[in-house]
Amino acid sequence: MFLVGLTGGIASGKSTVSSQLKELGCPVIDADVVARKVVEPQSPAFRLIEQHFGREILLDNGEIDRQKLGQIIFSSPEKRKLLNSITHPEIHKEMFKQILLYFLKGYRYVILDVPLLFETRRLTRFLTHTVVVYCDPATQLSRLMQRDGLSQEEAEQRIGAQMPLKEKRGLASHVIENSGSREDTHRQVLRLHTKLEDSMEFLVVRAVAVAAVAGLGGLFLCTVRLLVS
Repeated sequence: MFLVGLTGGIASGKSTVSSQLKELGCPVIDADVVARKVVEPQSPAFRLIEQHFGREILLDNGEIDRQKLGQIIFSSPEKRKLLNSITHPEIHKEMFKQILLYFLKGYRYVILDVPLLFETRRLTRFLTHTVVVYCDPATQLSRLMQRDGLSQEEAEQRIGAQMPLKEKRGLASHVIENSGSREDTHRQVLRLHTKLEDSMEFLVVRAVAVAAVAGLGGLFLCTVRLLVS
């Protein structure tokens, strides 16, 4: 099994692409879903967030008010860095647990849906492919303002808090252009899906894992590389 990183920018359409891949039967681990899980009340990350940000970021039911916390971190790089240092290690541990489960089930690859994939770079060394969902700046700004009911200044502040999409595009091995219609995006997703399904790279990873258990790593790696070259 090999790993594919999926990322983008706020309001670039990453969630749309992730949903389309799921509909095609691709296993997707969503870092945002995992992030909500690891900050559930009384979890280690929850207690640290409460300690550093105060009880004013909690809802009446005791859960974290994500909107209020978001306002804090988008206006303060230092607070954003602090929150990431608390949550990212816990998110990555949970993601690796899920990756292991997919591996044991025999999947060829798993897609990791990670908004800050290139910002943190903690996962990139484990990835065989990286995919960026891109849209032009004007489209991104318009979508964000409409989606979240933000003013132009608020939307620009949130976009500016992330790595520019143009820079992410240059780092990716695949780009989904999402400035146009949903149908056009879907056609690109289908092409990516076909390419991943036809890839033989999962054989290398699986053979090395099996060979490591058997103590024959070097021999198996050479054999598999000959088969897929």
